[in-house]
Amino acid sequence: MPTAIVTGQPVPGSSLEGDLRSLGFDVRTAAGPAEARHLIAAAPADGRVALVDARFVGHPHALRLGLTDPRFPLAAVPGAVTAQGAARQTLRRALDGQDEIPHEQAEATAGGTAVAVDSLPDRLVTALDAGGTPVHRPELGSLVAAVPADPQARNEARQAVLAVDEEDVRLRSAVKSRDGFFTTFCVSPYSRHLARWCARRGLTPNQVTTASLLTALIAAGCAATGTRPGFVAAGLLLIASFVLDCTDGQLARYSLQYSTLGAWLDATFDRAKEYAYYAGLALGAARGGDDVWALALGAMILQTCRHVVDFSFNEANHDATANTSPTAALSDKLDSVGWTVWVRRMIVLPIGERWAVIAVLTAVTTPRVTFYVLLTGCALAATYTTAGRVLRSLTRRARRTDRAARALADLADTGPLAAVPGRVFKRGLPGLAVPAVAFAGGAAVVACSALTGFGGGLAVAGAVLYVLTSALATARPLKGSLDWLVPPFFRAAEYGTVLALAARADVHGALPAAFGLVAAVAYHHYDTVYRIRGDAGAPPAWLVRAIGGQEGRTLLVTVLAALLTASRFTVALTVIAVCVALLVLVESIRFWVSAGAPAVHDEGETA
Repeated sequence: MPTAIVTGQPVPGSSLEGDLRSLGFDVRTAAGPAEARHLIAAAPADGRVALVDARFVGHPHALRLGLTDPRFPLAAVPGAVTAQGAARQTLRRALDGQDEIPHEQAEATAGGTAVAVDSLPDRLVTALDAGGTPVHRPELGSLVAAVPADPQARNEARQAVLAVDEEDVRLRSAVKSRDGFFTTFCVSPYSRHLARWCARRGLTPNQVTTASLLTALIAAGCAATGTRPGFVAAGLLLIASFVLDCTDGQLARYSLQYSTLGAWLDATFDRAKEYAYYAGLALGAARGGDDVWALALGAMILQTCRHVVDFSFNEANHDATANTSPTAALSDKLDSVGWTVWVRRMIVLPIGERWAVIAVLTAVTTPRVTFYVLLTGCALAATYTTAGRVLRSLTRRARRTDRAARALADLADTGPLAAVPGRVFKRGLPGLAVPAVAFAGGAAVVACSALTGFGGGLAVAGAVLYVLTSALATARPLKGSLDWLVPPFFRAAEYGTVLALAARADVHGALPAAFGLVAAVAYHHYDTVYRIRGDAGAPPAWLVRAIGGQEGRTLLVTVLAALLTASRFTVALTVIAVCVALLVLVESIRFWVSAGAPAVHDEGETA
């Protein structure tokens, strides 16, 4: 149980201790810094500790935001500070430098409310800031958190507390600050109430996330029946799954139930649900005599490549300096015109709009029509977003950092085959030649695989060329203006080659096997993204070597297609898919359930 230490003289009529207990704290009192140090030392070694000024006046949710969010080692609101894990020692060191609270009072302004600067928690935060230690300060908005300096200020603070509907603020803040049109206006108005209902019944975000996954899998099963009632049920269940998908994040924000396991589930289940649903549609179409596995795999490849474009661009500019792009300036100006914001968010076909379209089309049309519309919409969205980012990059005058170069190298997923010639070409390519060579090599191997008969040696030659171009493209740090295009070009090349070869095999089961292989590799790539986002680095080098790297897997499937019959090639794809899936899943689960995994939570991405 976390420990809250209330410092200073108790205030008659204060509800502070009751509020802290309602938040799950074991409350202790300390007259000054010396006693507070003793209580911190006596607190459970692995527990959270918080120091709260006895004169604190504010909303319980302000305390909840400041003292219970598990994502931040150190956090504070006016009059309260908390530490967990190794940060407890940092807090103790700051406390060692504090004398007893002086009698003199001085007023300052924090969040529009008068506070006493002699508050011990506030003095500790000041000392931490002075020492360069980051302290998270949650955005309180209209919530009140103050340490009044005198009775009049205390009365004013209490009146300010009564003037704000705390529950309404808490409910509204549970919704993402930036989301798609369909989610914002058609789901969140009621899903946030569902999130509160779940919180009051003790349900956790992970349970809701699991329910969303199960609902989507049932929807995929209904689609796989190939019947009109099954398609209608699938569409309805897909929408229900999306509502639950919104609810789990809102529940996490409403009750601050963030966790590393929840981060892993949230980061992977959306893609698992969508791609499983594609497979269900393909199975349902096959029952009706229509083979749409190539369309299903194409939709998965296109959607994955869209995400890699997003991830690569964001990582390339994560900490770039001197942003002078006029394209970005124009986008900022358009943000001031309200309707353009929603139009641009809808154009990119984010997850809410995309799932709504898929659900409706599933219910009223056929899987083939659903995939045609989905592929067309996603292709237009990808063209729009990629073109805008290319323009931003070409007009941006910024220096990209070593961190960005490492992230792009990790996203590239280059294996040992490209590393050998990469040492020969260690000087690399100049400027825009890097993405151009990556594109040319990828286009060559896909074209050789798609435009020749199955089993031909030309696909192998294209793959060998692709290994060399991959080595050239990654020989030097990816710091060029368009180098962020290299990882999505690699993804399109690898996945496109598998699709082309499976389609050329033209035997039963080849495309489903290719779908499974691409799904397993895509999981590895998404896992890499969320590790990087959590500042935990890429998956271990041994895993990249074990599964061959993107150029090694591409060469392998072309060699197998040249050496094996079409039916045996299908078996080989299945075996590779199973092996890759086992390796990446075991390592991913080990990492995300370990104590050192980052609590990554997606607050802004809508795709």
